[in-house]
Amino acid sequence: MNKNINRIIDANLNRCREGLRVIEDCLRFALDDAALYKKIRKVRHDTDKILRTQYSKLIIERESFDDKGRTIPETTKKEFPQIIAANFKRVQESLRVLEEYSKTIIPQTSGEFKKQRYAAYNLEKAVFLKYKKIFKTEK
Repeated sequence: MNKNINRIIDANLNRCREGLRVIEDCLRFALDDAALYKKIRKVRHDTDKILRTQYSKLIIERESFDDKGRTIPETTKKEFPQIIAANFKRVQESLRVLEEYSKTIIPQTSGEFKKQRYAAYNLEKAVFLKYKKIFKTEK
């Protein structure tokens, strides 16, 4: 069972960091927002630190080439607001998965993932409020 849980944790930790990096790069290079970029970067680094000591246990269970989700097509997002919104959701969902599954093998880390999830919620709101002109809202 730990093997499967380690795979779930590894996949979601990667998904989380990747989503944060996408948001980070948009804020840094496209929107030139040093303040928000640094906050996202901090969440990425803080999240990475939570399980850094478990790296070898997680990576040894990784089966990237046999992953059934590998061939699922991605939806296309063409504009920054769609990319940012989708990646915030990706980050929040993966942090929730990390929060839940870490309880089974490394319970002391669950609260840290919860803390990062709420930081992501707050940063999503901050980005949306600051750049609401570029976010298209439903009519």
